[in-house]
Amino acid sequence: MSRGTLSRGVLRHVLIGPPVRLATRMTVQGREHVPATGPLIVASNHLSFVDSIVIPLACRRQVHFLGKAEYFQGTGLRGAAVRWFHSTGGTIPVDRSDPRAAARSLELGEEVLRRGEAFGVYPEGTRSPDGRLHRGRTGVARMALSTGATLVPCAVVGTDRVQPPGSNSFRPAKVTVRFGAPIDVDALSRRYQKAALLRAVTDELMEAIGAMSGQERSGRYASDVKAELAAREPSGA
Repeated sequence: MSRGTLSRGVLRHVLIGPPVRLATRMTVQGREHVPATGPLIVASNHLSFVDSIVIPLACRRQVHFLGKAEYFQGTGLRGAAVRWFHSTGGTIPVDRSDPRAAARSLELGEEVLRRGEAFGVYPEGTRSPDGRLHRGRTGVARMALSTGATLVPCAVVGTDRVQPPGSNSFRPAKVTVRFGAPIDVDALSRRYQKAALLRAVTDELMEAIGAMSGQERSGRYASDVKAELAAREPSGA
């Protein structure tokens, strides 16, 4: 057993898995749709930081997520612990201040998939600022088409109660993780081309996520809604 495998086992089965399952009473539905091996994209709604913890536990395989580069730049014992947690958990650092970060994110995701591993993505592009499900960005469809990875829709319910918006604390609350049948990208490829195909795959994915999450749909991008809500806040708040 390699050192990395041992570290992941300790993280999943000792340090993180048991307390998270206990605190969330996590229920998993549709795990049969998640292939045990091979390139996999798990595309989910996004309500909380906790999503990136419960989804790999529900999948029963390591799922790589993009994360802020700052997670890997801390100093001292706390910085070392945070680095170990994220590197062992499969977090891929991205410098979000770099204007090329979006394009680089796609490249990093494709690298994971070409190794035959699992990559987690939030098609909304950011956490939902208001609890609704927002329009999906087409990068996830581009990755699925370029790599041939299985594209599985996922919905998390209740993680916003475990870690409410704007809070760094964790509260016990019931969490459900649902996986849907893979999106039939090949069938859509026979009906659409180029940009229309990217949008068709993304829209079908978001419909599947919405059906499982039960969230109200906004029809807008989450980033636009977030900016609009921020503009409404009183100055100095």
